[in-house]
Amino acid sequence: MGPFRYHVFVCDQRKPEGVPCCATRGSAKAIEALRKEVAGQGLSNDVQITACGSIGLCDRGPNMIVYPEGTWYSSVMPQDVPEIVRTHFQTGRVVERLANKDVAALQEEICTNRDKMLAAQRAQEAAGVLPDDLNSTLRGFQESRVLLTAVELDLFTAVGSGARADEVSARTGSDPRATEMLMNALVAMGWLAKQDTIFRNSLSSARYFVAGCADDSRAATMHLVHLWQTWSTLTECIRAGASVFHPGMVDRGEEWTRSFIAAMHRNARARAPLVVRAVGTEGATRMLDVGGGSGAYSIAFASANENLQVDLLDLATVIPIAQGHIKSAGLAGRIRTRPGDLRADRFGEGYDLVFVSAICHMLGPDENKDLLQRCFAALAPRGRVVIQDFILEPDKTAPKSAALFALNMLVGTQAGSTYTEAEYATWLEEVGFQDVRHVRLPGPSGLIVGRHG
Repeated sequence: MGPFRYHVFVCDQRKPEGVPCCATRGSAKAIEALRKEVAGQGLSNDVQITACGSIGLCDRGPNMIVYPEGTWYSSVMPQDVPEIVRTHFQTGRVVERLANKDVAALQEEICTNRDKMLAAQRAQEAAGVLPDDLNSTLRGFQESRVLLTAVELDLFTAVGSGARADEVSARTGSDPRATEMLMNALVAMGWLAKQDTIFRNSLSSARYFVAGCADDSRAATMHLVHLWQTWSTLTECIRAGASVFHPGMVDRGEEWTRSFIAAMHRNARARAPLVVRAVGTEGATRMLDVGGGSGAYSIAFASANENLQVDLLDLATVIPIAQGHIKSAGLAGRIRTRPGDLRADRFGEGYDLVFVSAICHMLGPDENKDLLQRCFAALAPRGRVVIQDFILEPDKTAPKSAALFALNMLVGTQAGSTYTEAEYATWLEEVGFQDVRHVRLPGPSGLIVGRHG
C-alpha cells in the first residue's frame, strides 16, 4: 500500500525542436490543469502528481500513467482533466476514450520510439555533432537577451490587456517590424500569447513584468540588463585580470544604483527572516548594518527585537532608498541611516552585532581584512560579527553559484571575488575574532560568525 491512493506520472520531456515530445504538445498546461482540479476537488492528500521524463509515446502526448492500476492515458488535454479526476480518481473508473488498452501494441510503439532515439544518438555521436544539452548551453544567451530586451523596453506593460505589435512599438518607441519579431520570439518562449494579430501577456509576464502588478520585478531585473554589459567583457577581463568596465558603484549612475538596490532588496526581503532566525537577536541592543543597501536586513532584525537600535551605513546615493523602505516599515525611530564609505570609515563602537551582507565579495583579501579590523573595533566585548555571502568549498569549484559569482566580481570590480570558509576564518582570527564558525543556510549564501574576545 502506497502513501497515496493514486500516483500520477505525467511526461513533461522537452526534446530538440522538430522531435515530437509531450512538452511541445502542451504537457505543462495539462499538468497545471491536473494539479488545480485535484486541489479543487479536495484530493491533494489522495493523488500525488509527478512530472517525469519520456515514457515512449512521443507522437501522442501529453501522456500520463496512473498507479496503482498502471493505466496509460494519451493525448490528455486540459479540457480532459476534469473527466479524469471525476471518473477515475473519484469513482475508480477508467476514462476509456483516452486509455491505451492494447498492451502489446503499446509495448511495440514504445520500443520502436526508443530504438529510433538510440539510432539518432549514435548517428549524432558518429558525426561529431555537439550534444543537444551542450548546444543549448552555448545558445542560452539568446533567450536571456530576448527577455532582457523586453524588460528593458517595458514591453509587457505596453502589451497590457492585449495589443498589436504596431501599438506596442508606438508605446515603447521601437521599430514596428523589429518589435513584431521580438514579440513572436516571446510567444515561442511562452512569455506572450498570440491570437491572430493580438498579443497578450502570459501569467508569468503579467505577474512580474507589468508596471504596478503586485510582484512587479522590472526594476530589480534591470540589474541583470546592466550585468549583460559587464559580462560581455569577460574575455577581456580574463586577459587583464580585473574589470575593464566601471571601477565602482559611485561611477555607474543613478539608474544603475536604483536597479542594483532593487535587486538586492528583492533578494534580501525573501532571505532576511531565515538569516534573523539563524543569527538571533537575544541580548542585542545596538546593531550596525554595514553597506545596508535597501534596509531589508535592518528592518528584519529590528522587527524581531523591539529593543534593538540599528545604524545603517551606506553610500549617500543609497541612503534615500533605504530611508523610504524604513519609513514604510514604520521603523524610522529605531533604524538610523548615515552616509559613509565602508572601505575607509571608522564605524563607531559599542555595537552588540555588526552585520556585513553581500559586501566581502566586492573586495580583495587585504580590503576584507581591513574591513573586519574596523568591525572588530566597533564591537563591544562579546559582540558578534555576522558575514553573509557566497562561501566556496575548499577547492573553489562549488557551489556552482558561488564559482560563477566570482566571475561576476571579476567583470564588475577591481579585486572582488568569492571566498572559502578558511579564508574568512583566517582574516577574522588575524584581527582578533574568536569562535569563528560557518552557519550553512538553504540557498546560495551562508553565514560566517565571529565573536569579539
